Amino acid sequence: MQSSISFFVWAIFLPEIIAIPFSKDERVFLETGHDVEHWKSEGWKLTQRVFSHDRVRLTFAIKQQNIAKLEKIFWSVSEPKSKAYGRYLDLETVSDLVKPRDESIRVVKSWLQQGGVDSRNCDETRKSDYIVCETTSAIAEILLSGARFYRFHHEGSGKSVIRSNAHYTVPKEVAKHLDFVGGLLRFPALDFAKTKVQSSSADIGIHIGVYPSVLRTRYNVSDTVGKHPNNSQAVAQFLEQYYSSTDLKEFFALFGGGFTHLPDITKVVGPDSGRSGIEASLDVQYIMSLGANIATWFWSTAGRHESQEPFLEWIVAVGNTSDIPYIFSVSYGDNEDSLSADYMNRINVDFMKAGVRGITILFASGDNGAGCHKKKFRPNFPCSSPYVTAVGGTAFNNPFGIDGEYGYEISGGGFSNVFKRPSYQASAVNYYLQNSKKLPNASLYNNTGRGYPDISAVCNHFWIVNNLVPVPGVMGTSASTPTVAGIIGLVNDMRLQNNKPPMGFLNPFLYSNAKSLYDPTTGYNEGCGEPDRGFYALEGWDPVTGCGTPNYPALVEAALKAVNYYVTN
Repeated sequence: MQSSISFFVWAIFLPEIIAIPFSKDERVFLETGHDVEHWKSEGWKLTQRVFSHDRVRLTFAIKQQNIAKLEKIFWSVSEPKSKAYGRYLDLETVSDLVKPRDESIRVVKSWLQQGGVDSRNCDETRKSDYIVCETTSAIAEILLSGARFYRFHHEGSGKSVIRSNAHYTVPKEVAKHLDFVGGLLRFPALDFAKTKVQSSSADIGIHIGVYPSVLRTRYNVSDTVGKHPNNSQAVAQFLEQYYSSTDLKEFFALFGGGFTHLPDITKVVGPDSGRSGIEASLDVQYIMSLGANIATWFWSTAGRHESQEPFLEWIVAVGNTSDIPYIFSVSYGDNEDSLSADYMNRINVDFMKAGVRGITILFASGDNGAGCHKKKFRPNFPCSSPYVTAVGGTAFNNPFGIDGEYGYEISGGGFSNVFKRPSYQASAVNYYLQNSKKLPNASLYNNTGRGYPDISAVCNHFWIVNNLVPVPGVMGTSASTPTVAGIIGLVNDMRLQNNKPPMGFLNPFLYSNAKSLYDPTTGYNEGCGEPDRGFYALEGWDPVTGCGTPNYPALVEAALKAVNYYVTN
């Protein structure tokens, strides 16, 4: 596969940009409506005010055009009943559709230039929908009035970031051309999908553990492996999580018997020069074991710069790269209440742009169950986005899953407080709300919101190899997500072999083919109700296991039956 990765196109702001007068008094707050001090509850501590010469890296998200048209195309190419199902667009077409107006680009660049930002320290995407600039904190605070930059430290992880402890404003003339400015308010999510290692024998009990052949047997993958030369899949990594080819080789030596697999990652994007991490080892070893023999990418986003937002940088890069894998497995997320609606809606546009291109994005649903904050359940984003597929967690009823699975207590799930319920899940979620006998108190959650997860898989007792040491008892939706991703990778492979395009955005297909999944009907996730429980599993969709867990042959049968006019007409 040839790659044409180009994260940013270097831009020199043209000197002939017309100076635009900006009012010093009429300013508008951006990104309001969320908890600007959420860092206190996430383990971050404000340590000191930054020096005026300290550098900050800011991302300016310029408003795009034709979002309604993009969304219409997104649903049409994702809905199996649509005549446009699978008729994906290429990057250039998508970028041209939503590119900002020339006026918006001109206004924002003029504002930055007049504010003292050196254009030589700025990059921009190919259509200038994002401009990323590095400047001093002193200039940034003048440009973004109200912002006050401090150094924050996270004791648990040892990480340090520079962020503002207050909301920021921009001139009224600029506000209508910007969605948000990144690098000020959002902190890295360090404890979302925990990838916990169950070290206690009491935790593990008599369970002998989960390894590739167990999962391949449970989900009826058998000896199926990828065969199509153009198929591809990827894991997205953040916060200096690296994989080791030596660990991968040892893992396959121990657990890779019985199926053909590739010896190593096909392509590494971004840094991978540190000590291997449990998260990265887990993701790589299991997406390559379930999606065996499929070209796999390790897409790493650097997290060393104190002002970076690695997730934002990753999604910007995805939207600016022409040749990328068909599937991303992502074990990353944040609390909805720590993010602004403007930020989440803009990120949703990037998800739609990916779906219109035929890219599947799977997010771990988190490891805090329904969550709990201020005596209410706490939904997560991006898994609460209607435009991605959220993956929850289950556990085996007994070793090897002979008697099926149950919804596991850590499985992130619930209802968004921001996004309405999309039509593809309306009937399934309504059935759950009308038929569950154990619903939490209505004051704890928003019963009209987008429900998640959408699908699930076993998430505990995983064996991995990390730094050449076999590690048992790894758990988290970080385990179930690459498992599901690898299986969908095999579904893609069968579609490609039959002259059909990849699955793209999965949810309309999943909800209309829920009978192609196993359906765990017992178990619950954690919450803050009495007695400290969230939602209970039920027949059909539920906010613990989604529509169910994979049954590969049935999924392939349904996927091959899905009409695709892109090929047949």
